[in-house]
Amino acid sequence: MSSRELEKRGIRLRLPATSANLGPGFDAVGLALSMHLTVEAHLTPVWQIHATGRDAEIVGKLEDNLMVDVFRSVMDQAGIESPCLRLEIHNEIPLGMGCGSSAAAICAGVALAAHFGGLVWGDAEIVREAADREGHPDNVAACWYGGFTASTMSEGSELATATFAGDPSWQMVLAMQKEGLATKKARALLPESYSRADAVFNVQRVALLTAAFAQGRLDLLRIAMQDKIHQPYRETACPLLKKLLPLAQEPEIASVALSGAGPSVLVVLAAQTTLLEAETRLRQVVGEGVELVPVRIAGGVEQELL
Repeated sequence: MSSRELEKRGIRLRLPATSANLGPGFDAVGLALSMHLTVEAHLTPVWQIHATGRDAEIVGKLEDNLMVDVFRSVMDQAGIESPCLRLEIHNEIPLGMGCGSSAAAICAGVALAAHFGGLVWGDAEIVREAADREGHPDNVAACWYGGFTASTMSEGSELATATFAGDPSWQMVLAMQKEGLATKKARALLPESYSRADAVFNVQRVALLTAAFAQGRLDLLRIAMQDKIHQPYRETACPLLKKLLPLAQEPEIASVALSGAGPSVLVVLAAQTTLLEAETRLRQVVGEGVELVPVRIAGGVEQELL
């Protein structure tokens, strides 16, 4: 089938949520989670968007739609006139909660442009383009490749990534407050510099964290998730973190970490802890009005031509 014929076919994308900045892995690692953004796209004479799921009213708007804006921008950058699309979107990823909603939208927009523009981009080109637009690669790389993904990008946009699929049996719970937190605001809370002791503390633990996911060592997470680079400075804007972080010392909990820039918190359960036991304990700490969402480690993007 020719590239021109492929461009005319529809496409379905399914992209996972992500939890970046994982523990000590500030701007370095991300974890794909089992909440998804699903997009089905077809060529059409005029733009049409039908959205269901979380924040459907926002996701379904044509104006100020991050996915659509990225799609158009990539096409313009490639010197290709943007066609109109009919988008069927189902969203499970909460917006503004540190769960990678913008990364999923950006990856989707780039992938749609690559498909309908006939750009013949592979995974590396799509992730590099998405990382350029996101400003850092940790969320978009984890979204595209799935699992536990470490990534770095040089000033010349040279991107390097490494992915471990992770253990699908690990159980986790996302604790989400009602109000979101802008990443820009969360970044403004961080200091310009750190002590050598704090830097060494984080380097040791992010190395251990990578080994824990590579070897499936749930028992290492209690220490490996500790952080002195970003979480202590964001506790004031992320009240759930301050409440839940002490649970990391309890035997039923393997680790606790801020999800992305917050305000959501990712709680990893110990091997013998049931979901009911964990939710009961978490509810005792956070009370009502906080959403608790069970999640697992997810794979990367799924693509299907229609």
